[in-house]
Amino acid sequence: MININEVAETNEMIEKENLDVRTITMGISLLDCIDSDLETVKKNINDKIYNYAKDLVKTGKDIEKEFGIPIVNKRISVTPISLIGAACCKTPSDFSQLAVVLDDVAKKVGVNFIGGYSALVSKGMTPAEEMLIKSIPEALSKTDRVCSSINLGSTKTGINMDAVKLMGEIIKETAEYTKEKDSLGCAKLVVFCNAPDDNPFMAGAFHGVTEADCIINVGVSGPGVVKTALEKVRGENFEVLCETIKKTAFKVTRVGQLVAKEASERLKVPFGIVDLSLAPTPAIGDSVADILCEIGLEHAGAPGTTAALALLNDQVKKGGVMASSYVGGLSGAFIPVSEDQGMINAVEAGALTLEKLEAMTCVCSVGLDMIAIPGKTKATTISGIIADELAIGMVNQKTTAVRIIPVIGKDVGDNVEFGGLLGHAPVMAVNEFSCDAFINRGGRIPAPIHSFKN
Repeated sequence: MININEVAETNEMIEKENLDVRTITMGISLLDCIDSDLETVKKNINDKIYNYAKDLVKTGKDIEKEFGIPIVNKRISVTPISLIGAACCKTPSDFSQLAVVLDDVAKKVGVNFIGGYSALVSKGMTPAEEMLIKSIPEALSKTDRVCSSINLGSTKTGINMDAVKLMGEIIKETAEYTKEKDSLGCAKLVVFCNAPDDNPFMAGAFHGVTEADCIINVGVSGPGVVKTALEKVRGENFEVLCETIKKTAFKVTRVGQLVAKEASERLKVPFGIVDLSLAPTPAIGDSVADILCEIGLEHAGAPGTTAALALLNDQVKKGGVMASSYVGGLSGAFIPVSEDQGMINAVEAGALTLEKLEAMTCVCSVGLDMIAIPGKTKATTISGIIADELAIGMVNQKTTAVRIIPVIGKDVGDNVEFGGLLGHAPVMAVNEFSCDAFINRGGRIPAPIHSFKN
């Protein structure tokens, strides 16, 4: 049983080590909102989300006050909108109207973000899915809280290279549409391989079609807690190091389990999963890169970085999985550049490059995340970066993703300020050799041989 004594044990973690619950995310199915009339669908979406989520923010704040646990974000994820709008949307602009409805209801209920402006096209695209993808630049420029994600590949189906090519163009177009805000729209757009159905983290959250009508997912955080614990075993061997990470991850995840259980009971909504990822913030001392330095590296990116990250990721999962009945989502350690001051420092010191980050994504959660690149970068180059990252996920049977921001008007060495949780980022250099002929081939990269398991 989880009780208030366990919470008391974490007081110092909360007060001094940046422990928080990153998000309570309510997942809501919109499948019963489908209709052939656009106005009817807009009303259905607004009404259903409002009815389920109207008490979400208040409940989160009540739990914060009662247990003294900071809950940074309250969020909503919905069924991929490409499915909901397929019968009523005839143009990309029709889809962007649904994005505005999502934004409006998110503001009404007071959540920070709403995810699910999404399409799942790992093997092919329907006309509706292609329309939704083409509407993304307009949709993200007209909204403040809507997040978009597209699943482009999986271990079972391979990689849809037609969609990869299109997304390179869409990311560039989104950057242009939001160039007055340092291309901020791209910070709310992510592409996946092997996207999970139950991800509470933005920008990739959507409510999977295998989920219940409404669920509560929780994402925990706590890099600062892990770093502080490791400071106490500095110089000890790997066995001691691993045990320390596991024990700390257990305590952090117990806090998430408590919050999930409380929110589920108070909102009368089933509990989905706890995602036990170490999710950094721009706050000093809340950095995954700092953990890697505490393990023994001068900077993230130094030789040994991939091994240290693999160790960290694995021990976090081993410790956390014992602390919750249901662990899911992405789970492990995130390495978003703009949201992690230690990663920013490593880039500015010349220790961390895009290529090294790609190597690190082989062993961590997600992938190339919140990386600013020069605005002049070609769409095909962005597609090539996406294809590389998706291939890592496909072959290794893991979730990988790309959230990359070609900042219009900025070049290598410039700094971009996104604000809030999204932080700031140095513009990183990109390999400028051409991959045009590769990207322009069209079609699919087939699934790997080990996908044949039935």
